[in-house]
Amino acid sequence: MTPTSTTSTEEPARTRPRVEGEREREILEATLEALVEHGYDKLSFDAVAATAKASKATLYRRWPAKVDLVVDAMQLMLGVEADRAPDTGDLRGDLIAQACAKGGLADDRPIRVFASLMNSMQREPELHDAIITRLIAPKMAAAVRPFRAAQQRGEIGDSADLDTLARLLPAISIHEAMLTGSHPSQDRLVTLVDSVVLPACAATLQRD
Repeated sequence: MTPTSTTSTEEPARTRPRVEGEREREILEATLEALVEHGYDKLSFDAVAATAKASKATLYRRWPAKVDLVVDAMQLMLGVEADRAPDTGDLRGDLIAQACAKGGLADDRPIRVFASLMNSMQREPELHDAIITRLIAPKMAAAVRPFRAAQQRGEIGDSADLDTLARLLPAISIHEAMLTGSHPSQDRLVTLVDSVVLPACAATLQRD
């Protein structure tokens, strides 16, 4: 008698679809485009999916909430995960190299993207906290490193407030960008380094 064959009723384990590599980059780039065009409040998974030619379900599996998608896109734009302080041997060279790097102050895209988020950040604590924790804090930590190295070389006084010194260049350049609607040129950033940041650093030596 031939044994009766049986068919297993167990379904194979389903794996969660992964979005990575170039496909992930395409989706995140589409998110940045949609942010600049529509702003955070009107940004939708539908718009991003249509631009990136991806299914909305795929986006939701990878990024459960809009804030997750937006912050990941901004990390790509700013290069946060790979952020390393330059080491040119002096503070002036480090600051100029850092400002002109991808996602730096000479890059106009971050200014436009952040401008699209300002109002929403004030209204939505989750968005505000995510951007501060995952974007601003790592960028500021990277911004302080050249000043700490300069302090060790004797270019900055031992009692100097490095956090405040590190905020001078971004504060002035971003303020000007918001007022004029255009990002600072490399020449303007060099002028700010030479006329504001370096004199402020030199003044800390006189106080010690």
